[in-house]
Amino acid sequence: MTTDHSPLHDPERAAGQWTPPLDMALDLARETLAEQQQANIYDDRAMLGAAVALEIRLRNLLDALDAEAGR
Repeated sequence: MTTDHSPLHDPERAAGQWTPPLDMALDLARETLAEQQQANIYDDRAMLGAAVALEIRLRNLLDALDAEAGR
């Protein structure tokens, strides 16, 4: 039995995407965290949306840190 799925993150698709400067990535991460902190923990769709939004911002933040460190 096989299950087809689309991963949340696909490194091949993400290659070459724009990386925000670190100060912008920090601001966006804080903004997204503030937006998502009010999500209803009992609402599956709200939790899924929060998880995806925060995962994207975390990836942006790590990419910005790596870029600033020259990695």
